[in-house]
Amino acid sequence: MGSLLVVGELAPDGTLTKLSTEVATLARALGASAGASAGSTAGSAAGSTAGSAAGASAGSAAGSAVGGILPAAGADAAAAELARFLPSVVLEAGATADANASQRAAVIAAALDGISHVLLPASPDGRDLAGALSALTGWGVLSNATGTEPSDDGPVVEQSVFGGKLITRSVFSGDHGIITVRPNTVTAEPLAAPGAVTTRQTPPVTSIAQVRVVDHIEAEGAAVSIDDARIIVAGGRGVGGPDGFGLLQDLAMALGGAVGATRAAVDSGWIPYSQQIGQTGKIVKPQLYLAMGISGAIQHKVGMQTAEAIVAVNRDPDAPLADFADIYVVGDLFDVGRALLEQLRTRSG
Repeated sequence: MGSLLVVGELAPDGTLTKLSTEVATLARALGASAGASAGSTAGSAAGSTAGSAAGASAGSAAGSAVGGILPAAGADAAAAELARFLPSVVLEAGATADANASQRAAVIAAALDGISHVLLPASPDGRDLAGALSALTGWGVLSNATGTEPSDDGPVVEQSVFGGKLITRSVFSGDHGIITVRPNTVTAEPLAAPGAVTTRQTPPVTSIAQVRVVDHIEAEGAAVSIDDARIIVAGGRGVGGPDGFGLLQDLAMALGGAVGATRAAVDSGWIPYSQQIGQTGKIVKPQLYLAMGISGAIQHKVGMQTAEAIVAVNRDPDAPLADFADIYVVGDLFDVGRALLEQLRTRSG
């Protein structure tokens, strides 16, 4: 297994996404378990992404060095944040902030000398970028990884499939590959000391279509993001409508958490897609997951099953969620919810 390259991505506000730090942590663990030393990792990462011949030689001796690249001009603060998790990061000024996936993929493809595998977030932008990079390089893609480990045939990629019913372990048929990493697969852990950031500007690739972005429209989002929430109060079809989510919002505020939802609630138009949890929504890992009126179908379970504690309220004693919830309350969610809210307000008062 050769050197690894982590591709960082930006949040809408220009900061580095949390998932990027998780991907960096996973890549470091993969490189370390393959036998790379900390010293040679830093040298090789700089060589692989910045074009240093000396660094590249050190990397090939170690065999599994790790570096990062952030294809976003002007994102100095985000690059510095990524360098807290990687020994070396290249800020690629050749990609503008509004560059499309194909344009950014062309910039990354120019930095793959000495790289065997690329790891990037399994976010909507990350999936677009992985597809474009695969088209340019001919490298295969293994998506939504939940874990990796080295082998003589390259990285072994673990994936959760069929709604979480099965776990597969796959390797690439060739010596190169692209891996997208699912959110909350690992806990992000920074380095003891930040790595170095190098700025480079690759000339634009004229063969790639230059798409002009004429407008940005920000989707309606939740008041509190569910991505990093320690406590999530989630509602399903049993909530009955948009008014029912008012109680859930009150509970979330009293607990200091965020409101989530199932696909059924989102598809019904009761709550924005940004708060959807599950196979076609977000993967969350809160300390407490309070499920109100949620049956617990496998598609939803995929998104919340790693919560530290799951408390569910449902009138159906035989709902699937009863099989894996830590506490399952059989009752009307509004009666239980109002009683819980009263207790919370009494204690806070």
